[in-house]
Amino acid sequence: MILEGQLQPGEKINEKLLTTQFGVSRTPLREALKVLAAEGLLELIPHRGAVITRQSEAELAEVFQVLAALEALAGELAALNATEAEIARIATMTAELRRSYDETDRPTYFRINQAIHKAILHAAKNESLAKSHELLAYRVQRARYQANLTPERWRAAVEEHEAIANALATRDAANCATLMKNHLLRKFASISAQ
Repeated sequence: MILEGQLQPGEKINEKLLTTQFGVSRTPLREALKVLAAEGLLELIPHRGAVITRQSEAELAEVFQVLAALEALAGELAALNATEAEIARIATMTAELRRSYDETDRPTYFRINQAIHKAILHAAKNESLAKSHELLAYRVQRARYQANLTPERWRAAVEEHEAIANALATRDAANCATLMKNHLLRKFASISAQ
């Protein structure tokens, strides 16, 4: 609900409404809210409840710049270090990504998109890179989900993924790095334009 914009930044969580909607008691709901707070999607305010976090454009710009650099490195290393099976798996997921786009299935698209980025990070074979990326990725998860709201940006994102898969398949490390970096920077540019 947060990622899809059903709950807006600054909005207070209505625990009673959510317990009814999900058919759970307050205890599991509050545990879920703690997890979401740890991921930076909401803030727990003592004696006031949970509020959806707001992110400034400056904060997003900083995080996206660092993530773009990390993803560029991941693309370069993956092109050099990935097994043929990992490259084939990324190609398969990229075809599934295209299919979810063609079916305008945003939740599936986002899930596959995240899986592709994780697979590329894994294929880079650099644990420090993966851990650094994971720490920052949570901070912009909502923004990444909402980056492809326009049909034009969504289509471009699919085409960017296809180019990345091709660069991996041809083991073009420099091109893969550039494509990965530009992919993230274009996501941020589309968010800034909203």
